[in-house]
Amino acid sequence: MPDETKTDTAPTAPPRPTTRPESRTHHGDTVIDPYAWLRNADHPETKPHLEAENAWTEAVSAPLADLREELFQEIKRRTQETDLSVPVRDGAWWYHQRTEEGCSYAIHCRRADDGTGTAWVAGEGTEQVILDPNELTEEGEYLGLGVLDVSPDGNWLAYAVDREGDERHDLRFRDLRTGVEVTETVTEVAYGFAWAADSTTCWYTLQDEASRPNRILRHLVDTDPTADVEIFREDDERFHLGVGPSRSGLVVVISAGSAITSESWLLDATNPTADPQLVAAREQGVEYSVAHHHTGLLVVSNHDGAEDFALWRAGLVGTTVAPRREWEILLAHQAGTRVAGVEAFAKHAIVHGRADGLTALWLLDPATGHTRRFETDEAVGTIGPGANATYDTNVYRFSYSSMATPPSVIDENLATGKRTVRKQLPVLDGFDAANYTTAQEWATAADGTAVPISLVWRPDAVAEGPAPLLLYGYGAYEASMDPWFSIARLSLLDRGIVFGIAHVRGGGELGRGWYEDGKFAAKEHTFTDFVACAQHLVDTGRTAPDRIAARGGSAGGLLMGAITNLAPELFRAVVAEVPFVDPLTTMLDPSLPLTVIEWEEWGDPLHNADAYGWLKAYSPYENVTNTATYPAVLATAGLNDPRVGFHEPAKWVARLRDNGHGLGSVDGERPVLFKVELGAGHGGPTGRYDAWRDEAFVLAFTIDAITQSP
Repeated sequence: MPDETKTDTAPTAPPRPTTRPESRTHHGDTVIDPYAWLRNADHPETKPHLEAENAWTEAVSAPLADLREELFQEIKRRTQETDLSVPVRDGAWWYHQRTEEGCSYAIHCRRADDGTGTAWVAGEGTEQVILDPNELTEEGEYLGLGVLDVSPDGNWLAYAVDREGDERHDLRFRDLRTGVEVTETVTEVAYGFAWAADSTTCWYTLQDEASRPNRILRHLVDTDPTADVEIFREDDERFHLGVGPSRSGLVVVISAGSAITSESWLLDATNPTADPQLVAAREQGVEYSVAHHHTGLLVVSNHDGAEDFALWRAGLVGTTVAPRREWEILLAHQAGTRVAGVEAFAKHAIVHGRADGLTALWLLDPATGHTRRFETDEAVGTIGPGANATYDTNVYRFSYSSMATPPSVIDENLATGKRTVRKQLPVLDGFDAANYTTAQEWATAADGTAVPISLVWRPDAVAEGPAPLLLYGYGAYEASMDPWFSIARLSLLDRGIVFGIAHVRGGGELGRGWYEDGKFAAKEHTFTDFVACAQHLVDTGRTAPDRIAARGGSAGGLLMGAITNLAPELFRAVVAEVPFVDPLTTMLDPSLPLTVIEWEEWGDPLHNADAYGWLKAYSPYENVTNTATYPAVLATAGLNDPRVGFHEPAKWVARLRDNGHGLGSVDGERPVLFKVELGAGHGGPTGRYDAWRDEAFVLAFTIDAITQSP
């Protein structure tokens, strides 16, 4: 066995983990997995192997150190490090965040409202720091905030901290009148939290051994958590629980959701010991979400055949909801117009959704059902809800950005239509949005389906002929990769690199049908769509195969692994971040976090032979070949990741090398690299400087791969 122990000598060859074949048989198919042992983080050879992978990655990428530092400095120069967010009024306070040069985390603050409505202006009023995460950790350590919520009376802060990246948080409470924290700590807390109206009672979620939020408990501040009362438990392993407040402050919503089914209950925020009341019983394949309004409960759902969802109003007395057959339709189903959610305010509601492949917001009068769409100036951009804490208001805050336009915070007076841009993300170092061009193009998939591509580039930087291009993709969970602005991306564009997003099936860009046509047996469409987009960009002369890099993370990392096998000749480099590249093995193990709920996204290969067949047919780990030259590969992972186990990319990288890929010396042209964060989870480093350096590493790898001469 090769010696993979840490030494001061740079490695001269990539690490090769020991093979320990394990067999498994399902549906008459026997598979021998030589690297199954890597799933055990406590195996004495696992961490040394990961450290050896990091050492190899550092050795191979050492010539890029100057470029990495240059990119990091560019990101840093363009970022206004000392900055202030637009304050949001909630009760008697204006809340904001500020960043300071040299500090990794935003500082959470507030100012008392002075009665004039102008206390949000920077510098006015006495600032109170409610939480400074920089005081909770040393530079470079992992820190994630899962809860940050002030009680309705403004007196208590609840906050939950994750120090490992495993998304298991410690919940604590701070008296904002004195700055003193009470002694209790609630451990193993998941996301989701709500205060009761009394500002001393709250609800939170706990998770099971599989990292599934499955219990909701009630807690009284400044009491022993062992006395907390469990008010709800979800035993169906397909469902995750959540809990959250309503804007009205009168109810709290418990939600249970699987990939395709949901159910909600209402808690009386004014009577915190009352039992939760069911909104509508779960029906397989029926999803709904709710928002409390004084005229009734606003419900977005796909029941009654509303594939792209519609909006109903349910009669409500306290927390008792009228039966579904009595619900009143407010927005009827319209095929191709996806209704995604609704926000309730005293005099109006705001509907979130999608139309014509883009994000959309509509103003809704709950009394009449009349709607008005929010207009934008650019043909391709992203509009979305902003921070709106106040229930009784005539002003709505929303956000807007595009791949060339930095994010803007905009307030609209709903009575007059007048808009005020409160802030646009400052981009320094001579940035001018007019230097960049965006466009939308359409590729034709193998089955004739038109697939949209969003593009951005800097015309005066792109040379004649095929340009280097980075194509991003995701394609799962109905998540839409809407055009977004990135300061770090400017370092690519200014070097003449085009950036594109392939809006492949499996996402939600073109409605629920777009999602359904990219999952289960149709999952292959996600991969062939991405290949079709890359081929379109080659065929139209924008780029060439030796100048394309592909990038995706998590489920998008599965996409990266699949296209590496499917069309290796079409890509010069692939970046697969925390990639889900061993989906068959994971979906066969219901003891792993998320597996059971994920059966409704990927299929259940443990009990269904068809699902086993389609997962095995596209699983990147199962389908690596040695019959073609593969792209350069950069894979990443987090040791504590509860969503995609580090062992998946570790095994994939080992199999790539077994098939002859990335075996060259440190100056090899198409390396296979694996970079592991040994103290982080799914999202990688959390401090902004660490995150910038991490991004600079990826960008340097990409630039080096696609700007070299063929």
